[in-house]
Amino acid sequence: MSSATRQEVLRHLETTPLIQPALHKQTHAPAPTEINHTLYRAYTRAQHDIGGEPDIPVMYHEKEEEIWELNTFATCECLAWRGVWTAEERRRKQNCDVGQTQYLGLPYYGRWLMTAARIMVDKQFVTLTELHNKIAELKERVAAGQGLGEYLPAKTK
Repeated sequence: MSSATRQEVLRHLETTPLIQPALHKQTHAPAPTEINHTLYRAYTRAQHDIGGEPDIPVMYHEKEEEIWELNTFATCECLAWRGVWTAEERRRKQNCDVGQTQYLGLPYYGRWLMTAARIMVDKQFVTLTELHNKIAELKERVAAGQGLGEYLPAKTK
């Protein structure tokens, strides 16, 4: 099992700002008199709250969930059943507490996975290092052709 090297952590910390929105004006706690209606709306609007916003028509297509999506849903439900989080806590972390880049850039169940990992680390069920090491171990197994066979239902093997 490999552990995160200092170089990998540094690369992660340097990469994260690259996925921030391209146009960002740094502000330092503006005074109330400096906040106009447009700025107030931007500060208070959550990225998932798009009611009344202009948009283009979207074609919705029914699709069957992929195995990883079903596994994610089951994992998150088990976390709730075990009292790790509530549905409201999960929704808040995956819809409101993520930035717009992650909200719009990750698939629906990708946000669920990210939220599960954040909460498991935040509530100290697992350390960030343990989580990183497990992900690295799984990546190595997949790269070696061992795959995730024991984690998949029999019909997909």
